[in-house]
Amino acid sequence: MGFAALNPSYTRVSMQDAYAHCEALVRGADKDRFLAGLYAPATKRQHLYALYAFAHEIARVADMARQPMAGEIRLQWWRDALLGQRRGEVLANPVAAALLDTIHDCALPTEPLIELIDAHAFDLYDEAMPGLAELDSHARRTAGALFALGTKILGSRDEPTIAAAAPPAGIAYAVAQRLRTFPHDVARRQLFVPLDLLAPHGVTREEIEARHNSAGLRAALAALRQHAFAAFDQLRSAVRAVPDDCAPALLPLATVSLFLARLEAAATDPFAAVEVPQWRRQWAIWRAARRWPAL
Repeated sequence: MGFAALNPSYTRVSMQDAYAHCEALVRGADKDRFLAGLYAPATKRQHLYALYAFAHEIARVADMARQPMAGEIRLQWWRDALLGQRRGEVLANPVAAALLDTIHDCALPTEPLIELIDAHAFDLYDEAMPGLAELDSHARRTAGALFALGTKILGSRDEPTIAAAAPPAGIAYAVAQRLRTFPHDVARRQLFVPLDLLAPHGVTREEIEARHNSAGLRAALAALRQHAFAAFDQLRSAVRAVPDDCAPALLPLATVSLFLARLEAAATDPFAAVEVPQWRRQWAIWRAARRWPAL
């Protein structure tokens, strides 16, 4: 695969085992993307799972690190891996080995992957999201990057079409997920609801952390849901031009409307856990696959 020789102090994982590890990881950690990946050709599926496994590893750094510095060190390890450093360590790590193989085989650019890492550095700290523009940027660089890179793995060369679809896809998906995880984020002293949405309603961070269910908070969350709905509507128009072959990378978007509807139904209690049964999400993905490009 064109990789440099390993430091003999590390045990190189076989590529077959590396991809199997990624598939198992995605199956357990992100069932929606795992199911969507089943609609991809077998030769491409393993590469999708490598990408998604990498994204999961980056996203969970904030949950695993006891201190921000420990998280920063772990994120830097991944940056070094993408830049061709730490070769022996990297190829002994199944997710990193599969990701590097995927980058090589699918000619993926590394810049969006590094930007994804940089975006998740925000998650390590308890700083509040300052504005809606910053939240959208975070969404584009994380979920949006996964959608764009997934279509590239599946063979898309229609860059203008993907460039039009990926940003609203990332915003709709990531904002819906952040609304869903709002109670969990608050418990971790993370605030992804932008301050510029909270301020007009007189809501303070202290009130949120005290779990004060105010009319102002409900109004701010309603505005954020409407923002996600608007991005989803923009996506529905843009996705019509996306080639059918790229659909498996975008099928998880079929769950967005389910989550937003459930969040609307539970809007009276922002701190209540909100979930959509897996069977309903699976059904939505199956239906979107059959009706593509309708979401």
